[in-house]
Amino acid sequence: MIRVAAVGDIHLSPDGAGTLRPAWDTLGERADMLLLAGDLTRHGTVEEARVVAREVAGLPVPVVAVLGNHDYQSDRQDDVTAVLEEVGVIVLEGSGTVLSVNGIRVGIAGTKGFGGGFAGRSGGEFGEPEMKAFIRYTRRCAEGLAASLRALKEADGCAVRIALTHFSPVPDTLAGEPLEIYPFLGSYLLAEAVDDAGADLAVHGHAHLGTEHGMTSGGVRVRNVAQPVLGSAFAVYHLPVHVPATSLVAGQEEAIVVR
Repeated sequence: MIRVAAVGDIHLSPDGAGTLRPAWDTLGERADMLLLAGDLTRHGTVEEARVVAREVAGLPVPVVAVLGNHDYQSDRQDDVTAVLEEVGVIVLEGSGTVLSVNGIRVGIAGTKGFGGGFAGRSGGEFGEPEMKAFIRYTRRCAEGLAASLRALKEADGCAVRIALTHFSPVPDTLAGEPLEIYPFLGSYLLAEAVDDAGADLAVHGHAHLGTEHGMTSGGVRVRNVAQPVLGSAFAVYHLPVHVPATSLVAGQEEAIVVR
């Protein structure tokens, strides 16, 4: 079993320093990795990034992250990334990484993603340049995610592959959010990328009022790990290595909420 700990939308700032570390210090006993699904800071400042860096520095498991829209707010996303990488966090954007867990190669492909909406109620690359640019950006994110997932299987031979995003690939995990803002919470293009390239699990954040469990039309399990949804420092998902996640029956994947 691969034990995947994940959380997003922790929105750390100086007044929140140290709040998550006690729970995260237990990760060595509970999980094989920690995935951070974006919105790690409140306003994307370097000062806030340093708070996050201190929170994760020296954890007993590898940490892989994507940034979220809050991490872009101050236009310092490259600096935020650099601060996190200084303490060993692997920050992904249209890229992938491979972790070795007891000799099993686990691949994580990541992108922030973007909005646009879902099948039947989505934006298109038509009309004003601003609208075209909006959807093209989402498409580039999705294409980078798909390419990374394929490379993790074909070039890196990963037995388990995980898609890590901030924006949601499916509407299922947005249930509880106002319908009017769904187009700003995710895009079906991300789900298409996951289904086309293949993954065992898709993890995202962003939807604070959403729902934890969902699934792509291709059968890939999706988990919204925004901290307000989890109500905890992280959740853990157990992925069997010997079977694809799309063939799991209820109960074969376990979610452990750590208070």
